[in-house]
Amino acid sequence: MEANSQLDRETRFQLARGARFMEDTICRMGDAPLFLDEHQVRQHLRMSDLIPAMEKALAEFSTGKIVQPVRSVIKVEPPGGFFGMMPASSPAGLGIKLVTFYPPNAEKNLPTHMAMILLFDRETGTPLAVMDGTLITEMRTATVSAVATNLLASPEACVLAILGSGVQARSHVEALRIVRPIKEIRVWSRTGTNAQKFAAEVGGKAMSAEDAVRDADIIVTVTSSTVPVLKGEWLKNGSHVNAVGACRPDWRELDDEVMKNTIFVDSRAAAMQEAGDIILSNARIHGELGEALAGKIKVDQGETTVFKSLGMAIEDLATALLVYRSATGR
Repeated sequence: MEANSQLDRETRFQLARGARFMEDTICRMGDAPLFLDEHQVRQHLRMSDLIPAMEKALAEFSTGKIVQPVRSVIKVEPPGGFFGMMPASSPAGLGIKLVTFYPPNAEKNLPTHMAMILLFDRETGTPLAVMDGTLITEMRTATVSAVATNLLASPEACVLAILGSGVQARSHVEALRIVRPIKEIRVWSRTGTNAQKFAAEVGGKAMSAEDAVRDADIIVTVTSSTVPVLKGEWLKNGSHVNAVGACRPDWRELDDEVMKNTIFVDSRAAAMQEAGDIILSNARIHGELGEALAGKIKVDQGETTVFKSLGMAIEDLATALLVYRSATGR
């Protein structure tokens, strides 16, 4: 009996000890950074919410409220990839995106861009969240183009030409439909079957690059090309171009004739280091998108305009903060 009683006491002690261990573990887990995969990020992100968030981020960047160096990029050779580091600090938060860009992945049925974003508490430096950045990159890039289109394209613009047929092409169609009454979508891609498939998905029509661009109101270049795929002689007066590919100083999507038009960028500093379209054509930058949004420079929607998009860390940070707040209710 005494032995049983001793056993019961030992059992109760071990159970209590185990309970305390579990309680301490749960407390520590509660203090750990939040982890969100791509599926979870998607649940907390909407294009319609991102557009005003990107407007605010771009304006804050161009008015000096953001601390953000030009991204640091390491070439991974072989197989021909790039690894980028993009930190940013804003009045709302602190974070960094780690991103890989592997063009050869297109032949392996893998995303060419993949990323992770880390968020930190701005006041204490405490890690807050680790989240998949691939979808964030996709959506914030498209919504920044939507911001540029809303600012620079004619209000009646309704014919869209897409040069490219990948993830960014799909994302851009969705975002641009929010800001303009798109009635016709024309598609070109180096691979004809990809162009046909994408055109069918978005209710568009596949055709040659020249036919797609002529008389189009909005043109989007989202290719992995290193040489020009868009010619200025194809552009109608007053059209608007969102140039998203060619993110290296020796790559191009646009010819010199395109670059003679009114050029906007997300960051002057980044464009002068990374944008082959600008560097190799010696194009004059009219202004940053954020400067126009903040009313610092004039916008004439009657001009033919080009927005050369490179992507900035503040765009990723602002998007990740939207996701974090939605996920935590903070």
